[in-house]
Amino acid sequence: MDFEDLIAEAWATPFAGWDFSCLRGRVTYDGTLPWDYERLARERLRTAAALLDLGTGGGELLSSLAPLPPRTAATEGHPPNLPIARARLEPLGVEVAADPRAFPGASFDLVLNRHSPYDPAELRRLLAPGGTYLTQQVAGRDLEEINTALGGPPHPHRDWDLARASAALGLEIMWSEEATFTTVFHDVGALVLFLRAVSWQVPGFDPAAYEDRLRAIHDDLARGRPFKATARRFALLAVAP
Repeated sequence: MDFEDLIAEAWATPFAGWDFSCLRGRVTYDGTLPWDYERLARERLRTAAALLDLGTGGGELLSSLAPLPPRTAATEGHPPNLPIARARLEPLGVEVAADPRAFPGASFDLVLNRHSPYDPAELRRLLAPGGTYLTQQVAGRDLEEINTALGGPPHPHRDWDLARASAALGLEIMWSEEATFTTVFHDVGALVLFLRAVSWQVPGFDPAAYEDRLRAIHDDLARGRPFKATARRFALLAVAP
C-alpha cells in the first residue's frame, strides 16, 4: 500500500482493550525481558486469597491466569476499556471498578500491576499486612526514538524509572530489575495504529500534524530500513509491613 492508504487504514482500524494482535508481523521485537511477569504472577496466585489487578486493560491477561483466588477484583481507568474488562471478567466472578478507591483498605494480600500508573499511598492502603505487590512498568523513556523522529514532545513522565519507583513505594522491596529490548515497526501504518492505541506516547497525536515526518519514516521503510525504537521496562516485587 502507498503512504495515504496505510495512514487511512491505520486511522480506521478498530482497536479495543489491549489486544495488539492486529499488529502481529507488522511490529516485531528484538530481544526479550530477563524475567517472565506471567510466571511470577502465577507463582504468587497459588497462595493468594484476595487479588487485585490494577489497570487490567480489557482483562486479557487476568482472565488467562484462571483459576483465580476466591476474591478477585480489578481496576481499569481508561474509559473505553472498562466495559470490555467487565464483559470478560465479571462472568469469572471478578469485580471490576474504574478506581481503586472503590475498595476498602487492607483488602488484598496480592496486588498485580502490569504497565499501569499507580499511587503508592493508595497501593499501601489496599494491601493487607504482609501483602505482596508485583509490578512490571513501562519506563518514562520508553520508545523515545518515536518522539524524536516525529519532532513531538517528550513523554511527560520521562523520569519514571526503577530508582524513582522504588524510592516512592514505601514497601520492602524483595526483588527488582530493569531491561531493554528493541521494537521494530515494519510499516508506517503500524506505527500510526500503535500511536492511536498508546495515546500517551505522543499526546494529541494526529497523522495530519506529523505528515512530513511520517512520510520520511515511510520512505526509509520503503528502502528496507525498518523503524526501530528502544522499549524500556522495569519490574519489582515488594511486601507490605
